[in-house]
Amino acid sequence: MEPPMEQSGGEQEPGAVRLLDLPWEDVLLPHVLSRVPLRQLVRLQRVSRAFRALVQLHLAALRRFDAAQVGPQIPQAALAWLLRDAEGLQELALAPCHEWLSDEDLVPVLARNPQLRSVALAGCGQLSRRALGALAEGCPRLQRLSLAHCDWVDGLALRGLADRCPALEELDLTACRQLKDEAIVYLAQRRGAGLRSLSLAVNANVGDVAVQELARNCPELQHLDLTGCLRVGSDGVRTLAEYCPALRSLRVRHCHHVAEPSLSRLRKRGVDIDVEPPLHQALVLLQDMAGFAPFVNLQV
Repeated sequence: MEPPMEQSGGEQEPGAVRLLDLPWEDVLLPHVLSRVPLRQLVRLQRVSRAFRALVQLHLAALRRFDAAQVGPQIPQAALAWLLRDAEGLQELALAPCHEWLSDEDLVPVLARNPQLRSVALAGCGQLSRRALGALAEGCPRLQRLSLAHCDWVDGLALRGLADRCPALEELDLTACRQLKDEAIVYLAQRRGAGLRSLSLAVNANVGDVAVQELARNCPELQHLDLTGCLRVGSDGVRTLAEYCPALRSLRVRHCHHVAEPSLSRLRKRGVDIDVEPPLHQALVLLQDMAGFAPFVNLQV
């Protein structure tokens, strides 16, 4: 592609080559702009019309877009400009847009990018079930999804996701407090075979019924976060130990009904658990007490 003509601001020295004189598709796009942070690209496009056209061509070919690379906060108009021509995105992260991102902002982007495999919408509380429906309907290759702290996610929204996303492997439902056991049971039965990572943290509505169904239907589950799930108890953890041979990490902090005997089987398998055994906790307390520290061996 030939670069657009642009009037020079002064005389060009004989034999000198300007940046924009280099081949765009063979040199500038793959070897220069691909290494420039998004934040700098936003500034670069303000230099001239030619640079704006070059940056827009680069943005149209993006495979990964993380709004955090633009800044901690990104205006609505800026996001619309950055993504207006993108049609090949595979990864999309929009957490910095959480204060204002709406269905009207997101749905058109999803419709233009059916190849999406990873979407992060943590904290985007202005969205609704419509956005999740568009994602499930239009992005069948979706593998990773973060909906952490999205209070609008309910059982019906999760059902649509479970029905239409056969490739789903990682799902973050932290603090999605409308979800109850029934919704998680449905997810496990529909998509459990492929799930490898799931967070249900900070949801007092999730209990052993959901955890046991996950255990029986998710043989490849590697990471499970149940932090603050107050209704989860030892029965659920024992079922995990029995049915989840691939489990690598389990988060059960603040799950006050989970007792150490149910965790010991997982510890013996080397599963990373965020709650220390009672003996270790006692030894740490002793170390903090004057006169005991020199005599306590934490390797006991």
